[in-house]
This record gives sequence, structure tokens and C-alpha cells, in this order.
Amino acid sequence: MSQSHGPFGTRSTLKTAKGRFDFFSLEKLEARGLGKISRMPISIKILLECVLRQVNGFDVKEEDVLSLCAWSSPDSKSREFAFKPARVIMQDFTGVPAIVDLAAMRDAMAALGGDPRRINPVIPVDLVIDHSVQVDFYASSRALAGNASLEFQRNRERYEFLRWGAGAFADFRVVPPATGIVHQVNLEYLATVIQDRQIGGEKIRFAFPDTLVGTDSHTPMINGIGVLGWGVGGIEAEAALLGQPLYMLIPEVVGMRLSGSLREGVTATDLVLTVTQSLRKFGVVDKIVEFFGPGLASLSVADRATISNMSPEYGATAGFFPVDEKTLEYLRFTGRSADLVDLVERYCREQGLFRNADAPQPEYSAVLELDLTSVESSLAGPKRPQDRIPLSRAKGSWRLATAAPNGPAPNPPSAMPNPPSAMPNPPSAMPNPPSAMREVEVKVAGSRETLRDGAVVIAAITSCTNTSNPAVMIAAGLLARKAVHLGLRVPGYVKTSFAPGSKVVTQYLDRAGLSPYLEALGFHLVGYGCTTCIGNSGPLQPVISAAIRERDLTVVSVLSGNRNFEGRIHPEVKANYLASPPLVVAYALAGSMEVDLTTEPIGRDRSENPVYLKDVWPTLAEIDSALQENLTPEMFRTVYSSVFTGNEAWQEVRTPEDRRYRWDGESTYIRQPTFFEGISSQPPAVPRMSGARILAFLGDSVTTDHISPAGNIPEKSPAGRWLMEHGVKKDDFNTYGSRRGNHEVMIRGTFANIRIRNKLVPGVEGGYTRHLPSGEQLAIYDAAQKYAADKVPLLVIAGKEYGSGSSRDWAAKGTILLGVRAVIAESYERIHRSNLVGMGVLPLQFRKGESAESLGLTGEEIYEIEAAEKPGQMLGVVARDPSGKQKSFSVLARIDTAVELEYYRNGGILPTVLRGFAKTPAQ
Repeated sequence: MSQSHGPFGTRSTLKTAKGRFDFFSLEKLEARGLGKISRMPISIKILLECVLRQVNGFDVKEEDVLSLCAWSSPDSKSREFAFKPARVIMQDFTGVPAIVDLAAMRDAMAALGGDPRRINPVIPVDLVIDHSVQVDFYASSRALAGNASLEFQRNRERYEFLRWGAGAFADFRVVPPATGIVHQVNLEYLATVIQDRQIGGEKIRFAFPDTLVGTDSHTPMINGIGVLGWGVGGIEAEAALLGQPLYMLIPEVVGMRLSGSLREGVTATDLVLTVTQSLRKFGVVDKIVEFFGPGLASLSVADRATISNMSPEYGATAGFFPVDEKTLEYLRFTGRSADLVDLVERYCREQGLFRNADAPQPEYSAVLELDLTSVESSLAGPKRPQDRIPLSRAKGSWRLATAAPNGPAPNPPSAMPNPPSAMPNPPSAMPNPPSAMREVEVKVAGSRETLRDGAVVIAAITSCTNTSNPAVMIAAGLLARKAVHLGLRVPGYVKTSFAPGSKVVTQYLDRAGLSPYLEALGFHLVGYGCTTCIGNSGPLQPVISAAIRERDLTVVSVLSGNRNFEGRIHPEVKANYLASPPLVVAYALAGSMEVDLTTEPIGRDRSENPVYLKDVWPTLAEIDSALQENLTPEMFRTVYSSVFTGNEAWQEVRTPEDRRYRWDGESTYIRQPTFFEGISSQPPAVPRMSGARILAFLGDSVTTDHISPAGNIPEKSPAGRWLMEHGVKKDDFNTYGSRRGNHEVMIRGTFANIRIRNKLVPGVEGGYTRHLPSGEQLAIYDAAQKYAADKVPLLVIAGKEYGSGSSRDWAAKGTILLGVRAVIAESYERIHRSNLVGMGVLPLQFRKGESAESLGLTGEEIYEIEAAEKPGQMLGVVARDPSGKQKSFSVLARIDTAVELEYYRNGGILPTVLRGFAKTPAQ
């Protein structure tokens, strides 16, 4: 460190069973009179330590420390600070483009005369391949092998690339496919709670909290064990792994006080749906929720992780549970070393990060209360995770939803829907309600079944939300055993599947003897990964699909996941309900939402006697007994001892050992991006923008879903044409998400959303514009290519809240690759504005009270814009219309900090880091 005593004289020493470590003491910081740190929420203490430890005077300053010390002051919420996490975690869909960029940086480094081997993540990065398995095979002992085989066939190019990356880059590990779900693997193995590492070239090791960001919205699941982390977009993740700070507003922290304990028959799933509904109603968007109170003692870490997992659904940045005795027990039980557990306990106690029941209540921004005894059996749906329904009212709610004359507008098509802040507000209702119950007879599995409105056609035990919780998984197995003993069966039209997030799950179910009963009801293992929850539910039986289309049936899925937005689970399934794993099994048996599980039979036994849910629901004592007898620490140690090894198919993936990637010019999945073409060792002077044209003239609330490529690739779109020109058949297009490593596909899908409206082509929906001065209506990509041929720089004009919704890297990457040099908007979503700067696009903001409309802009003008040379600068704009008439106005350059100005001058974060590496001699 530059200061022997650390910033503010806080450097201290801690002795543990693992050895001696230095750390930066929050107690000493408080002793300096910098605030009541001991009364802060624990989540804020972790952020404060992170900033304190990394003060360097440039991107992390002492002012950041002082701002966090004044966390509770009224004006602190408007302040930004620089956050550098300890590590980054990724899943394969969102991780591939980041590794593609690193590979391209190595080529650029070589072009600048540097050593390409110096391009590596600066902090540890783990990528878990879990988003590519689909449920094509099910209800069969061959399902696992069949789905795995298809997965490798479809994704071999991507897997070869990731296998190369795992060998080529330091501090980058890949968890192979068919291993588990990223958040469950993180919870059970990757997370350490407290890290120890050398810092700044010093020989002594420092101890500090394990913090992270991840390229998946459900990254906050890790907060269940006291690790502060949340989901970010790809550009932010790339910035973090390259050692750049993420700038964020100091968050408010809402304390949620839990009391009591869950009643008999109530699960952690019921609890998280209740929490989601409560917090959604209160409003916690962009805030941290910190759980405290006597009720925590009754919740296992798995229960807590279930609650943390659904942070995006209740809108919070994170749902945080402090470290306590339960955390230490979990770490021991999941195979973490005794030395690590000792370090966690000693460090957390020393720093005031350990939850003590008798400690004073932290000073929160606001406090909510929940009595756990009030939680009841529930599910959520049919279109939003916050729409909780008590099980006793599920049938009535279903009927009400299907009878409503109008439902909310569907969410924008997307691989990762908008966060809850962007979701529609009206209560859920189903579109196109049936005037009367419709039905059709179908022949499936050799018998005739009647398929009606409300039929459950998908029943999936899926997602890390619940499969990480042994109690609800054991409950599902016990319910299945009782049902099979009574002779119950699942109707043939129900597509059943079981996709846990860890191989530990199948081990304890096998040992308990419960797997055969789940399989008897069709819940065979289909894969280890995200399936139905992210829409990888696979096709329904052709006869079922035909019947749904023929009668326009409103059919249902029930899944143990975290998202149920319209169109997400399956295109033919209009209603989707979230439920606990045992309720998934129960609804599979009932086969319909038209059954009230609390009063009506879910089936009939061999003697045709009615069987009710209460007859098969396991007791807490039964669940606890099965857990005690069948779940062991040795299972975790065994499974995770070979977590990076992979199955035979992964082992057969052969890749060269070159430090630079051998790009395949024929690949349609992995292509060398053009971000670094022609890069020089010094950034060029920032030029004045001259002769610019408007590519898209947009209105208010344009989301990143409108901008970024997502979902299926239409055959007649520019991306579809490119794929067909390169020999890809329509059936093999896959999705934009699977082709994020190919900029040729992604650039063609930018601004191509079918619902986007460009004022340059009034009355037209979709990704079109008017090329000027020719007046020709073209796809936005085709027009951009025409402008590029004429060397015309491009602009986008928009209204309020430009870039709201999920943080999508390609919303900014696609923008710059189309040739857009600047965006002028009335206001921006914070992260998208940052991402634009991070890709070298200049975000400009109309003056307060002004807009394109008030200034009389039509989008047909030619624009001149002054060069941005300092943060927060007002820039002059001249717009000349076709008649030659000029309008002059000023805009604010939304380059907010000196660091962002450096990014912009260099053409984005990646060129900035690249030039920095090239200038700095190797250590």
C-alpha cells in the first residue's frame, strides 16, 4: 500500500487459524470521528470497507470514504462512489461476449507491440455454463444424456471457445456444462465470505469481504450467506474484471425485521413470494434490503438464499443477510475448510459484520416487519412474480384472471425481462379470455386425455431459487412417494421435468430413496442447469401443441422458478405460476388450475377413493428426519472436488493452447469484434462532430429491450439474412442470446425490436428508419451501412428515461458499431448512460424544460456538435434543416467524472485499459 498505516490510519492485523492477515479497521475509522459506523447497516459497512481498502487518489478517493461515512445524511443519497468488487461471476450467455472482447484485446495488444499475455482479468472471474441446456427429452431415464448430447451439438463452437479461454487467461475459470446453475454453485462452493489476497505488490496477505458482481440478474442469491453482490450488464462486468471501478449512487437500506417462524405446511418458497409481494408494494427499487430480527434464527441459510435470489423480483439491488452462527454452520456443512470458517468468524466479529441477537438495531433508511407465522401456502402468477395468490384462492384467482376483459401489456420480448421497476403495474390478467371452458380430446402415451383451458401442460422442478434448498426438494420427493404408494399418476399431457442446480441434490435424493418416486411421476433428471425458468422448456408434444392452437386453449405452466413473465416460459403457454417444488408435483398430479388443492382431490387412489393434498403433504418432522439422515458434508466435498473437470463430452472438446485465439472466419457464433480496428498507442484528439444525421428519432421510455437484440431471430431480418448467407438454416438460427459472441449478428439486431417506434417513419413499428437525404425507408442496420459508406456520423434523439430496464451490454455495443457517435435525450437511465460512455458514445442531455419537440426538431436536420473536453460541459449544437434554416441550442455532456472523460477520449473502457497496459512495463 502507498501508506504504511493505510488510509486514515486504519491498517490493522488479525490473527486466525489460517495465519496472520492485515485488514482495514472500521473501528479505527469510527475512532477518527468520521461517523457512527458501528450503527450502520452491515451491507453499508461492507461497501465502506471496500472503498477504504482501495483508495488510490484517482478512481477511488478519500472523498468516497467520507461520503459513505455520512451514509445517513439527507444529501448522501445523491452522491456516487467508486465500487471495485473482489470478483466477477458469469453465466455462459452473458459471459461469452466478455471473453470474446478479452481475446480481441490480446490481438490489439500485439498490434500495439505489446505482450498479449498481459491481457488477463485483474480480479478472479468464474464462468458457469448453465444457460444452454434445453428440455427436449423428458420423463425418461435417457433424458439427461439426450439433452446433454443436443446441448453440445448446438453449442460446440461456444464451448470450444470457452475451453480455450479457461486455459489462456489467468484468474479465469470455467465450470463445464451439466454441472450446475451459477448461483447454486456460487453458494455451495465458489463463495468464501471473506477473502485473503496480496494487495498492491505487498508480501503480506490482506483479509477483506468477498464481494462480487455477476452477469445474471439473480446474482444477489449469494447475499444469503453474507456476501454482498448483485447483477450487472456485460460492459460493467468487463470494466470490473479489468480493474475499473463501477460508479453507483450510495444506496438506501431498508431493514426488514423478521419474527416468529414458519408454520407446518409452509415452505421457504411461500415465504419468498410473500416477501416479494410486500417489498414490491413498499418500493425498494435501487435499494438494499437487509434482513434482521429474531426470526432469522429460524431460517436456514438455504431459506435465506431463496429470499435473496428473488431480489430482482422485489426490485432491490440486493436482499442481504448478515453472517451469523447459521452461516458458519452452512460453510462447515458444505465442505469449506475449518481455517476458512475461523477466518470468517474472526474477521466478521472484529469488523462488526457479525449478526448478534443482542446487538442494537442498525439505523436503516426505513423498517418493515414480517411475522413468519403469518405466511401461508402460496403461488404467484399468472404473469408476474410479485402477484402472490394464497393457495386457497388459486382456483378463484385463475378464473378471475381468465375472465378479465383486458390484461396488462406484455413485457417487451427479451432474454432477460426488465427489472421489476419497469414491469407493468395493473394486476395480472390473461389476454383473450375464453367466454366458456374450451376442451379437446387428445391421444397421448397410448391413452385418451381431455385437454381443457387451465390444463397444466408444463410442471417443472427447476431453478436455483428452490433446488438450492434441500428442505423443499426433500418435500417434493416425500410427496411423490406418498402419491405413488396411493397409485396416483400424472396426466399424459403434462410435460414434467427435474433440473436441479447442483449434483448434490440428486445425491441426497438418491440416498433417501426418493428419486424413483419422482421418476414414477415423470420427474426424471433432464439436466443440471437453467431450463424452464429461462424459457428453455423445449417443445411440447406435437399433438398437444396442435390441440392448443386448434382450440386457442389457455394452458398453464407451474414451475419452481423466479420469473413467469408472459411468453417467457413457452410461446404456447399463456399462464405461468411460480410454486414450491412439492406444489409443482401436486399440480402435475391435479393436471389443472381448475382444481382447488385445498378442498378438492388431486387424484384418485387405486380404489377410486379421492386423494387430497393433505393426504400426501409431508410434515416438517418427516422432512427434517430425511434431511438429517441423507444430507452430508461429504456429498458437497465429493461433488465439488471435480467441479472444473466436466463430463466426457467436455473432456473431448479440443482447443489449441495458443495464448491468442485462432478466429474462424466461417464461424457464426464467435467472431473477432471490430472495437479495436486501427487502434493507435495514443488516443486521437476528440473531434467536433460535423455533418451528423439522425439514425433514430425516438420517444419516451425507450428501454434497453427496444435497443438490444434479444429473443428469436426473424428469417427476413438483417440478422436472419446474414445467417442464411453464411449457410445457417432457419431451424438452426438459435437466439440472439446464443450468438452474443458474434457482432455481425448482434449489430444487425440492434434497434430491431418489433415494438420500437422511430418518428422518422411515422406509423411504422419495428427497426426501420428513413435514410436521408434519399428518403428511402430501410432497416436501421441497412441505413447505417449506407451512412457509413458515405462517412456520415450518426446520432440518436430520444425523450425521457432513455435506456431504462435491464442493463444490456449490446444496447451500447450495438449503438457504437452502427456508427452512432452521440445520443441526445431528455434523461437517461443511470446504468445505460454509463454503458454508452463505456463504449465511447457521447450521452448528451437537453437542458431542463427543452426537448426535441420544444426545439422544433424533425430528425431531418444535419447536426454540428462541439467537442466534449471536460466533465459536465455545456456543448453548442447547430441543426440545419433541408431548407438551410439553422437552429442553435445547448446540451449537457453527461460525462460526469474525470474517469469517464478518460474513457470517452480513448473510445471506451476497453481501449482505455488496453492503452494503459501497453504503456505500463510488465511487472
